[in-house]
Amino acid sequence: MRRTRIKNLTKDLITAVDAGNRESAEKVLKEAVPVIQKAAAKKTLHPNSAARKISRLTRRFNTLQPVAADRADQTEQSDQ
Repeated sequence: MRRTRIKNLTKDLITAVDAGNRESAEKVLKEAVPVIQKAAAKKTLHPNSAARKISRLTRRFNTLQPVAADRADQTEQSDQ
């Protein structure tokens, strides 16, 4: 059950990133990380494997461009 959940969340995140939907990808990532950590704690996954999955998902999420509101905040900070 946990492995299936992890696989489905991974697919959902990849789909959201490929579609360029940052809000959806962020929601899925925030849901996936605790599920993967719990699987590692319950020994469903090796802890190093869980850390690697989280790292790869986070790296993929970070390839998305910030939302327009985030960009505005960044430009305001750089102007100061």
